[in-house]
Amino acid sequence: MSGEHTNRPVHGTAAGDAYVALPPTAVDASASGPTRLIVAWPGFDPPRTATALAAAIPMTGVPVWRVYLDLPGRSPGGLGSGAILETENIEAYCAAVENAARRLPDALAEIRRDLAIPDGPVGLAGFSAGGAAALLAVAQGAVPVSTVALVAPVVAPSRAARAVEKRSGRERAWTDQALALAERLDLGTHAADIAGRHVPALLIGGAKDRVVPTREITALRDQLRRHGGSVESATFRMGHALAAEPGTEPRPPITEAVRVDGVLTDWFRDHLADQAPGDTRAEATAGDTQPVDVPRETADPAGVPHSEAGVTQPVDTRHGSWSPGGQDTAPPRTGAGVGHRS
Repeated sequence: MSGEHTNRPVHGTAAGDAYVALPPTAVDASASGPTRLIVAWPGFDPPRTATALAAAIPMTGVPVWRVYLDLPGRSPGGLGSGAILETENIEAYCAAVENAARRLPDALAEIRRDLAIPDGPVGLAGFSAGGAAALLAVAQGAVPVSTVALVAPVVAPSRAARAVEKRSGRERAWTDQALALAERLDLGTHAADIAGRHVPALLIGGAKDRVVPTREITALRDQLRRHGGSVESATFRMGHALAAEPGTEPRPPITEAVRVDGVLTDWFRDHLADQAPGDTRAEATAGDTQPVDVPRETADPAGVPHSEAGVTQPVDTRHGSWSPGGQDTAPPRTGAGVGHRS
């Protein structure tokens, strides 16, 4: 693998898992500190692969490498399906999350060698099971992390399975060992360790998410804050998936992914970038990010209730998106006020 600078996606393998790396092509910002790359993991639900996640949330406006790394293992079904009720599938989930966190130091060493990136802290991101892996990596402290942003991280696999049981009328067929593995990955039990790393965190949830309900996101946020963590949360009118089924191949991003990509881009730019002189983007959005109190249990125009006060989050898609051919494309601009942030 060549370490020469490239403006095209780079494909490789690190610690046994495939990755795709998107180069820092932002023209209106530069990296402001020692962090030169973000590692992001997909989930067991769409997008299920590194390449599919890169197409869904490319974060083109972030001026560091974005490296999308496959989880070490997959499940035959999503976390909202009956598959999670079987022992072999919950064990596959737990192994994927724990192995992803465990392999991160070795994977980073290989990625840095491939891309000729110097040592330093990294940003972490993840979707669903990948979000759980990112938080577990922060808790374990195996690598220095500067900031983390997660989309629908699975807070507690046991509670996700319980929700499936209620919807399907089936009972889980877990062994005692499988149950112990799932309980070990209840992220609430790691809250003190995560907060103790002093890593700024963003948690994004979906108001229609049946795998990770918004109450899971806000409860984790509150737990981290009680332990002194610096954490924000945002809620969007979306379900769990960030891509259409099967979610294994790169496809043009769906509306929900475009919205999430805008918020992730802003988050990482705020923490990792200096904007170029004369950049008008900050001026255009500066007045949109002031805290605005909203009544509890109010409904947005689509009739979806929001149970937390927060900030009306604008969506900015001017950074464009990555397409499978490596070209930057500008998706249609969506309206503001699609979520709340607190």
